[in-house]
Amino acid sequence: MTLANIWFFLVALLLTIYVILDGFDLGAGVLYPFLGKTEEDKSVIRASIGPIWDGNEVWLLTGAGAIFAAFPMVYAMTFSGFYLAIMLVLFGLILRAVSLEFRHRDSSWSAVWDGAFFLGSLVPSLLVGVALGNVIRGVPMDAQGNYIGTFVELLNPYALLVGVTGLFLIIQHGAAWLAVKSEGELHGRALRYRRVTFWVCAALAVATSAATILTVSRASDNVFGRPAGWLFLAILVVGLLYAFWQMMREGGEFKSFVGSAVVIIGLAGIAAVGNFPDMVPARGTPEITSLTVERAASEHLTLLVMLILALIFVPLVLVYTALIYKTFWGKTKAGDADY
Repeated sequence: MTLANIWFFLVALLLTIYVILDGFDLGAGVLYPFLGKTEEDKSVIRASIGPIWDGNEVWLLTGAGAIFAAFPMVYAMTFSGFYLAIMLVLFGLILRAVSLEFRHRDSSWSAVWDGAFFLGSLVPSLLVGVALGNVIRGVPMDAQGNYIGTFVELLNPYALLVGVTGLFLIIQHGAAWLAVKSEGELHGRALRYRRVTFWVCAALAVATSAATILTVSRASDNVFGRPAGWLFLAILVVGLLYAFWQMMREGGEFKSFVGSAVVIIGLAGIAAVGNFPDMVPARGTPEITSLTVERAASEHLTLLVMLILALIFVPLVLVYTALIYKTFWGKTKAGDADY
């Protein structure tokens, strides 16, 4: 396996960790106006993610930085071709951060900050999935790997379907988290939303799988034709069954949340195996314009130095993340520090 291949899967790993960690607090934000019936409920939801959401976003920065250094052509193409979508994602993340801080300090504008918190969670949750859908489907590129389509072309039915599926994946992940962290009536509502969104997400995943087989046969052929594809399919099925089993058991909230994380790992692995060896495949233009792993990768020395640094610092970030979660573990109660 070449260094470029190793970095392909490392980037996939970093972004998967981001979706698992930041996914549940984004999902909590999307559920905020529906589960937060009282001021006390809203305070618990905000406090459940307050100490950890900014640390979770470190993984997004790490993944984007890894793409920039390891696959500069991919970084250039996606950040220029998907410019408006990426700016909307960043705007949403900034709006979410601002709303959490100002909601705590300025109660007179609480309705405005509550709306901003919801929108700042909804927009990234949807658009990240739309971007992934386009990466799987492929985009038109010239010989230099530049995107030559329009923003409207990115809003194709397949990408939108993947986006909505990703949105509900994040929502059910957020509901699972709130079921772990809450008590009383809020806990009961979180469990009900968890069950409903679980089934909606499962139905959308089936629809997305069928659409992929019918319209992006390259990706489905890669998954079904490779041992790694079957491995991640098995992980997905195990995650779904485990999450469902624990979801139906009293006291199984945390294990159900773990099952949801396993589902995300399975889906991310399927997407990575389905695309490999392409980072961004071409669609509607010659296949030679595709940004493959080897074509888009940096020089060997750059990848080697990056790998050494990653082996040193990524474990440190994992330890830091574990310590943060250990410190703030347990039920979030009304009256805990608000955010």
